[in-house]
Amino acid sequence: MKVWINQGDIVLLGLRDFQDSKADVILKYNPDEARNLKAYGELPEHAKINDTVTFGEEEEDDNIIEFDEVGGEDDIENI
Repeated sequence: MKVWINQGDIVLLGLRDFQDSKADVILKYNPDEARNLKAYGELPEHAKINDTVTFGEEEEDDNIIEFDEVGGEDDIENI
């Protein structure tokens, strides 16, 4: 799954053991989670929480389109 990371987003990184200069994004925190991290002292007080929701962060269960599989392998061979 791909998630867009924007400037100001709060993310959890995992450093690679075999590549010192690279890290992987493990988790992107939503604004509520980031506020909780700040309240628990896990983020500095001066950290600004990005409250804007960008594309891909919203629950879009109502907009899901499912496609049925049509035909089979025999159809491809006849083309």
